[in-house]
Amino acid sequence: MAEVADSARTVILTVDDDPGVSRAVARDLRRRYGATYRIVRAESGASALEALRELKLRGDLVAVILADYRMPQMNGIEFLEQALSVYPGARRVLLTAYADTNAAIDAINVVDLDHYLLKPWDPPEEKLYPVLDDLLAAWRANDYRPVPTTKVVGHRWSARSSNLREFLARNQVPYRWYSSDEPEGRRLLEAAGADGQRLPLVITPEGAVLIEPEASDLAAHVGLATTPAADFYDLVVIGGGPAGLGSAVYGASEGLRTVLVERSATGGQAGQSSRIENYLGFPDGVSGAQLTERARRQAGRFGAEILTTREVTGLEANGAARVVRFSDGSTVAAHSVILATGVTYRQLQAPGCDDLTGCGVYYGSALTEASSCQGQDVYIVGGANSAGQAAMYLARSAKSVTLLVRGASLTASMSYYLIQQIEETPNITVRTRTVVEAAHGDGHLEQLTLRDVEGGATELVDAQWMFVFIGAAPLTEWLDGTVLRDERGFILAGPDLTPDGRPPADWELDRPPYHLETNVPGVFVAGDARAESAKRVASAVGEGAMAVMLVHRYLEQS
Repeated sequence: MAEVADSARTVILTVDDDPGVSRAVARDLRRRYGATYRIVRAESGASALEALRELKLRGDLVAVILADYRMPQMNGIEFLEQALSVYPGARRVLLTAYADTNAAIDAINVVDLDHYLLKPWDPPEEKLYPVLDDLLAAWRANDYRPVPTTKVVGHRWSARSSNLREFLARNQVPYRWYSSDEPEGRRLLEAAGADGQRLPLVITPEGAVLIEPEASDLAAHVGLATTPAADFYDLVVIGGGPAGLGSAVYGASEGLRTVLVERSATGGQAGQSSRIENYLGFPDGVSGAQLTERARRQAGRFGAEILTTREVTGLEANGAARVVRFSDGSTVAAHSVILATGVTYRQLQAPGCDDLTGCGVYYGSALTEASSCQGQDVYIVGGANSAGQAAMYLARSAKSVTLLVRGASLTASMSYYLIQQIEETPNITVRTRTVVEAAHGDGHLEQLTLRDVEGGATELVDAQWMFVFIGAAPLTEWLDGTVLRDERGFILAGPDLTPDGRPPADWELDRPPYHLETNVPGVFVAGDARAESAKRVASAVGEGAMAVMLVHRYLEQS
């Protein structure tokens, strides 16, 4: 096995099957370049390739490879040919005896050899160092910089690949995407020892290889917290959208031991918005991702814990404690709970859409997939603000964007400022009274059948990209039997619990429920999950702050 140190410096690799020569070469290299480059030594082509693959997985750079020509099993030319597929940018040097000069000249064409050196090269100051100085200068000029980020290899039309990319992007985890049918993607698959049949493949900055990882496993490997640090808190916030983040910021800043639990990524639907232009204090607008990241950092600065990939499946009152149960059977308890579970995009009930989800049909993924839509014709289903914001964002690079709206106009559901912007954007077309009848494609979206809701006429159009924003449903099924909800699943609280002025039948306290308090004392709701909420970012943040104020009032009287 080659000697691979822990240093992150750029590598010069040398391979020679003669241990004495190998040590001598490494000694000469370290004397001149050891302060700025890491010298890796191997004694066979196989072990050198193993070292290169390990370096590749860790995201390290290899500037120069020196290989002896006369090695058993795999000679220097054969080794450099394979090394070329792992590090195509590395400069390649063949070490030869005088009798092997013709082989070295032939290797210039076989492996695009940069130089060959005759052994011995004493003194190195005259015969070795000048050559390597020139090669290193040429390598630096090509700007082969390291990418110390998570790498993802997947297929363009893969639902799992799309979901994984969206998970990383929404959790603000830097990553580089490589298609499995492109050269660098194939190099990474080979370096990881993967056959490419099971995708996506993830390589962490530390070089760990994950094949088809579950969200919880991926989160643990990229530095996202998934386990609570304590068993009991003052406040558990369930949901990481604007309402949940607002609750976490105000709860932690006011001295409550606070933990926020999110099943996927903080930000909720707002976090996927390309630009929010009507949020107070941002006259030029702000992207949902920017607003989410600022709120998350703010909550963390005040001491709130933020857990991701934790699915909450139950809530129960156990004396003064409110116990939250996770899908893995573990629990966390607190004096109080704020339900900020938000909503999820409704699924388009048209034949073919389920099979093509993540393969051309997307729900709220405009930001993640936008780069792939450059120069393409894009369809967006929906007529509210989310659809309008996605249309404006995608129109920057797409050839055309077509908004498909069931209603007669956008005025009933979209903000006026967005309608004006859409009307002024030449490559956006609005088709009203139009619905998607069916989606067609073999492995990925290829066509859509559109229907006029008035006349019933249908039209078949070519389409590779469709983004769907057709309303939202609350994520509250897990509260069945514990917290009262309306017929659509939205959580009832405060005055909505007491329409006749009397508290619910199972209410235990002398006072009526507080404004955002559910039928379970100490359990509050904020944001879109609440019945009759405003469904706006500003109101959600405000309700999150207000819920914390009511938590304080509850704790003072408990």
